[in-house]
Amino acid sequence: MGRNAFPVVFDGHNDVLLRLGGPDGGGPGAFFERGEKGHLDLPRAREGGFGGGFFAVWIPSPKEQTLGTRGLPPALDAAFALRRSMADTAMLFRIEDCSDGKFRVVSTAAELQRCLDGDVMAAVLHLEGADAIDTDLDTLHVLYRAGLRSLGLVWGRPNAFAEGVAVHFRRSPDTGPGLTEAGRELVRACNSLRIMIDVSHLNERGFWDVVTLTDAPLVASHSNAYALCASTRNLTDSQLDAIAASDGMVGLNFAVNFLREDAARDASTPLEVMVRQIDYLVERVGIDRVGFGSDFDGVLISQEIGDVSGLPKLMSALGEHGYNDQDLRKLAHENWVRVLRKTWGE
Repeated sequence: MGRNAFPVVFDGHNDVLLRLGGPDGGGPGAFFERGEKGHLDLPRAREGGFGGGFFAVWIPSPKEQTLGTRGLPPALDAAFALRRSMADTAMLFRIEDCSDGKFRVVSTAAELQRCLDGDVMAAVLHLEGADAIDTDLDTLHVLYRAGLRSLGLVWGRPNAFAEGVAVHFRRSPDTGPGLTEAGRELVRACNSLRIMIDVSHLNERGFWDVVTLTDAPLVASHSNAYALCASTRNLTDSQLDAIAASDGMVGLNFAVNFLREDAARDASTPLEVMVRQIDYLVERVGIDRVGFGSDFDGVLISQEIGDVSGLPKLMSALGEHGYNDQDLRKLAHENWVRVLRKTWGE
């Protein structure tokens, strides 16, 4: 996939399905055209050495809804959540159908590795929030058969299973209750099916509930270090230590307001700020447990990267900072392949 000297990148999170499905998104065909909007399409991915990632199904709250409990949007209507989730999931498979073999939805680590080795973009179907899943878990089992292999229990709002964390600066991520009993059953079901559980967006009590329940590595697909940016969306040192103890994984979120010490939404944020976050995560959890979770098409990122085609600039900055070739391979994709192989049971 890459056309540069750096290893191919597998990324922990993007929201391109949301963008493509919007009023001006262009649908699945737009993914194969080099665009100026957003961050991710196939031509720019090839320029940047992006070999695939977790493609999120995320449902925005209706615009007319106002903030409710603890500054969170209210829970989504179940029928609305299911309908929107099916539409975005269908978008992912339509991209695959239109790709002439250049794009593949994968459900095993072996498939993922073959795609990374073979110049085929690999996509893992991910739900960013279990809003569309019923408490009987029928939808979970159907989606698993359709290829779902990664699930975030919540986004930044409550659902039947847990409560997300509202984004605040210089506040504790301990913002609300932990998992409901239905949430505990969902974690157990994901463990049984070997669906990866993503703890990004969980509040702190929900995180620790997952720790006590799961037998899989803890994975935060797109989160950063709270010690360097005191956003409630980031991970405290104790959470990072738990991830390390589980032999899990953290994907660096490229959102400037989750990277910067002042949490400012400033596109002029230099790459050095991203490198500093990587340094901290590597020191805390180890070089084998850190990767990228860009949040492309969902956040404001540094103009020094710009979009997916700018990934080589970050890789170059890491190399100049002292990360060797083996380190860069681990950060780029090997750590993700390892944790997915361990999680999915292959």
